Order: sequence, then structure tokens, then C-alpha cells
Amino acid sequence: MIILLFFCFITLVSATTITCEVNVDTGVGYHLVGLPDNAIKESNYRIAAALLNNGYRIPGKKITLNLAPADLRKEGSAYDLTLALGILTASAQIKSENIEKYIIMGELSLDGSLHPITGALPIAIKAQEEGFQGFILPKENAREAAIVSDLKVYGVENISEVIAFFDKGESLEQTVIDTRAEFYKDLDFPEFDFSDVKGQESIKRCMEIAAAGGHNIILIGPPGAGKTMLAKRLPSILPPMTLHEALETTKIHSVVGKTKNMGLMNQRPFRSPHHTISSAALVGGGSYPQPGEISLSHNGVLFLDELPEFERRVLEVMRQPIEDREVTIARAKFTVTYPSSFMLVASMNPSPSGYFNNPDAPITSSPAEMQRYLGKISGPLLDRIDIHIEVTPVPFEKLSEDRKGESSSEIRKRVTAAREIQTIRFKEFDKVHYNAQMSTKQIRSFCTLDSASKELLKNAMERLNLSARAYDRILKVARTIADLENDAAVSGNHIAEAIQYRSLDREGWLG
Repeated sequence: MIILLFFCFITLVSATTITCEVNVDTGVGYHLVGLPDNAIKESNYRIAAALLNNGYRIPGKKITLNLAPADLRKEGSAYDLTLALGILTASAQIKSENIEKYIIMGELSLDGSLHPITGALPIAIKAQEEGFQGFILPKENAREAAIVSDLKVYGVENISEVIAFFDKGESLEQTVIDTRAEFYKDLDFPEFDFSDVKGQESIKRCMEIAAAGGHNIILIGPPGAGKTMLAKRLPSILPPMTLHEALETTKIHSVVGKTKNMGLMNQRPFRSPHHTISSAALVGGGSYPQPGEISLSHNGVLFLDELPEFERRVLEVMRQPIEDREVTIARAKFTVTYPSSFMLVASMNPSPSGYFNNPDAPITSSPAEMQRYLGKISGPLLDRIDIHIEVTPVPFEKLSEDRKGESSSEIRKRVTAAREIQTIRFKEFDKVHYNAQMSTKQIRSFCTLDSASKELLKNAMERLNLSARAYDRILKVARTIADLENDAAVSGNHIAEAIQYRSLDREGWLG
């Protein structure tokens, strides 16, 4: 008798259903076919010990397990539970009515307990789409899978619970989550709040503009000026995620196993990789490519602290993902594409010593060292950063004040209102949702200037020696400033403020 069971294999950020066919016949041998990797091939040792420690055994017969489709390579150890139940059922050690109506997954310990799996959410979505009655998986993953409605999710801790469920009809506790309640939970209580930041009013204003228009931003200042503190609070003023964005973000994190014991991610992600990160870890990669940091930052913020300390080739691989809002990884036999729509926030010291342009500290870096340090940031990468702002240390008087600053929730109200204006403006464009995504043609259409504003911008570019790449960036930022003030037209005041946010384009910084 051939027994059919089902599990899922993660491809990209979605799942593919795999049929597990089990046959026990006269003879001796254990044959696992269907392109399994080493982790799956070794499953028979884990299964044998787990069954023995729970009163069962692998029969001394010829056991054939086929993972179909056989031309798709399967990887990982999340299929132990499925294979074990198939062997027990095919050898008539247990009864298993309706076992084919469930997706069953879990990695076995030698005592039969279950380790968590990756990709529980996309697997649950696939199970619901294909009409499976339920999803049985490790308890640590149950909350994540239960996000999907119209699917019974059972979190279990040991194989004995699953055996009792199918063989003896004992019940399993169903995990139920109110997805909308989960989505709205703690939205107004961010971990980091702008009310904790003393002083730095001009920088907060700049961060508000960046959030309102989705602009990439770089903070330049000496050590201890508060660059990291400000960057960590940026997600708290971004518009709340939509339910679609929350599901999309949770799926990506689920694929790499970062959602254990979690439900729906309702806070925008904040990723801050170390400067020693490799290209593959940043954009994604591996023999079977996994999402990198830029995809884990999708719908959130990617913070690169001390930008010049990153290897130049690592920074250069970000150029296309920043522009296209997705990253494509090519391999010999296939190509995968992961979403990567994130806000880039970078920080850097103004010089190797960190105190360039600081009148109270000596300049300890030579011109050659300065050029080498700043030259690590290429023009094309800098071209994709709309806002450059200098961060100065907060004076003692501000630090010692008892008065709290404006809260993130208040700032977010203005940011959300500005984003709503942009949503209406770009409703006819599929791939443009906020000002930072505007093309040159759209800039000319939505950022028209009167003669006085044009003259102001012309004079600024000539007097401050701004580069040509600064022109479009200034217009984009000015458009966002106008949206924050609910002004239909871009005026001279908006242009004047936007000009201040191009520090690195001025003569004396990057040449």
C-alpha cells in the first residue's frame, strides 16, 4: 500500500507543495529518492531514534520514499516528521485517516521533540490556497502560520502528539490568531521614540522630510553627535504598514527563520549590518539564494553606520536594488528576484579622525587621508541619496533640559498626511508611490518652478558649486517639503530649504 503525505518546499518567498509517497514492501533497504540533499538523506537516523524513543520502530523491510516532483531539489531538515509518519502508516503501525488532508512539517530531535522550521507563513498561505484542511508544525511556528485565515493550524511539541491525533483520534490544540488585532497591536508604542532626542531640531526636521518622501539620507558628523540614535528612530515616524505590507515583510523574515514565536510583523523593519558584511550577505546569495539584508529591510530602513568603512564593492552592489526596488540573483540554472524597497539611511564621520570642520578639535587627517576616506563613496551611489545633513554635537544646556521633544506619533501624523497627498498624485503610475521614486519626466511635471525659484536654484548651484546630480534631488526634496506644508506648488522657500540638504555636493567634500 502506498501512502501519500504532503509538505512544502520554500522557493523565493513562496512555497511549492511536495508529495511524499511511501511504500513498504518485502525485502530490506531504505531508499529515499527525489533529489534530497544531505540533510534529508540523514533523516533516517533521526527518525529511527525518535520512533524508538516513543515506542515505535522502522520496520526491517524495503522502504521506498519518493519526493515528487522528482526533478526539484529539496533541501533542509523540516521534513523528518512527514517521513516518519509516512513510514509508520505504510507499515501499519498506526492508522492515519485523512492524513493526506494536512500539510505536515517539522525537524525531529532524537527524543521525538520538534525543532522549529523556516517559512511557516508562506507554507500556510500555500496550504490555504490548495484547500488543505490543516497545517501541523512545531509549536514555535504556530502563531506565524495562524495568521492565515480559513486554515486550521496545530502547533505540536513532540511526534507522539501527532501520532495520537491520527491513530487514536485525540485532539490537538488549534492555534487561533485575530490577524487584524495582531496587526494593530502596539502600533503607537515604538521601541525608540523621537521624544527621547534632546535638541537636534534641524536634524529631526530633516528626518521628517526624508520619511515623508521616502528619501535616502546620509548623516555626517563627529563621533557622539547622535547619528545612530536618530537613525534608530526613523522607523517610528514612517507611515504605518498596510496589512499587505505586513504580510509581505513577515514572509521574507519567515523564509530566513527570523519569526519564531512571532505573529504578524506590524512594525517596519530596521536592519543595521556590520561594516564587515559581504556582498552575498547584503544582497542575498548562496548555492540556493536566500534573502540578504536589503530584502530583510523591505518596507523598512537599512542603516549603514560608518559608510566609508564598508568595502567599496559591497556598496556598489546596492546601486541597482536601490533604483529598481528589487534584487535579482542569477545562478547557472535559475534566477531569483527578491523585493528590496527600503529607505537607505547612512552615517559617516566627516574625516578619518571624525572632527573635520570642528573648530574645537584639531584636524588630525592629512588631505590625502581625507581624499582616500571620502573617495570610498562613489558618485553613482551618492547620486541615489537625496539628502545629506551635517549633525553637530548637542550642547550641554540642551542635554540637561527636562523637557521632552516632540513624540514620534505627532511627527508621523504629518508624514502620513504628506504620503497620502503623494498617493493621490501618483495613482496613475504603477511603480511610483512617493516622491523619491519620481523619474526625470515626473519631476518636470510635478515640480514646476516660477522664475524666482529657478533663479534661486541657479544661483545656489553656481555659488555653492553644487554638482549637476544635485539638481533633481533638490527638486524632489522641495516637492516633499511642499507636501508637508500642504502646498500645491513648489516655491522658493521649499527650494531654499532643500538646498541645505546637499552637503556632500559642495566644494570641499567630495570634489
